[in-house]
Parts: sequence; structure tokens; C-alpha cells
Amino acid sequence: MKLIILDRDGVINQDSDQFIKSPAEWLPIEGSLEAIARLNQSGYRVVVATNQSGVGRGLFDMTTLNDIHDKMHKAAALVGARIDAVFFCPHTAESHCHCRKPKSGMFEEISARYNIPLNDVPAVGDSLRDLQAGVALGTQPYLVLTGKGGKTQAAGNLPEGTQVFANLSAVVTELLKGQG
Repeated sequence: MKLIILDRDGVINQDSDQFIKSPAEWLPIEGSLEAIARLNQSGYRVVVATNQSGVGRGLFDMTTLNDIHDKMHKAAALVGARIDAVFFCPHTAESHCHCRKPKSGMFEEISARYNIPLNDVPAVGDSLRDLQAGVALGTQPYLVLTGKGGKTQAAGNLPEGTQVFANLSAVVTELLKGQG
């Protein structure tokens, strides 16, 4: 099985320092949903792993988070894309849970759900913690410069082997080279 793990905010949709707190605030990054469709057409299962501490902070509730993800799924479907699953951590950093990136809990759940090791599975994020969470289980890190990616790249200390691309569409173009 071909699998790819994507962060949500800053990779698929526009990011906000004030959090994405409603479906109206969820706006796809140009070309991201079409990139997911290209992955699907090439046989990839697309999974999202996202920290959503806005729930734990009381900025929005689980119903609203589900509504945001419903909008994402519907927008993806409109361009022929499918997101197979969304894994999320609703906790704040202060809770010290195992699922919040940079810890690897969500990635362990993904590995268990799909019954595959994550060695060399592409993991795309815009922050260092996105990359660290996957690398702990052997994923191939891809940093996109959308969202917080530019600041992340400038800060340095990226995991060994991190590949850097302008956006998700550029990552997908690279992944699909020679596959069709």
C-alpha cells in the first residue's frame, strides 16, 4: 500500500496564528486539493495528522472541528480527491499527551490502523514538530514553504534527509516522477 501523511494547516489549507476556528476560516491552499487528487489517482492513501489544540483551549468544540473536516472532505471531493482518514490531537501542549506532535502518537496510530511500518512513508508538514513526529517512526520528511514552512526552514535544525518544496503540489510532482 502507498501511504502519505499530511499535516493540515499550512499544508492543505491556509494557516492562521489565531487558529482555524470555523468552516468559514478553512481555505485551501491553491493546488493542494488537486495535488491530493493526483496522489489518489496514483494509488496513494492520503491521511491527515493534525494538532488541534484549539479544542483543548476552548476556542472551538468537537462539533466545529468535525464541521471543518467535513468542509475539507467535500472540497476535496469536488476536485476528485479523497482524504482517507484524519487523525488529530485535541490537547494543549501543557497536557503532555503522547499524540501531540512532535511526539509520535498519531503516527503510531496510523501505522496500527493501516497495519504497516512507516519506514520511508512520505510525511509532509510546515513545522519542525510535524517532521519530528514522523521521523521518529522512519518517515521521509518533506517540508513545504507554505504556512509556517518558510520560518521553519530559516530556523534550521531540520531532520536529516528533509526535502524542501514550495508547496504540496511540488511535493506530489516529485513523488510521482517516473510513476506514469
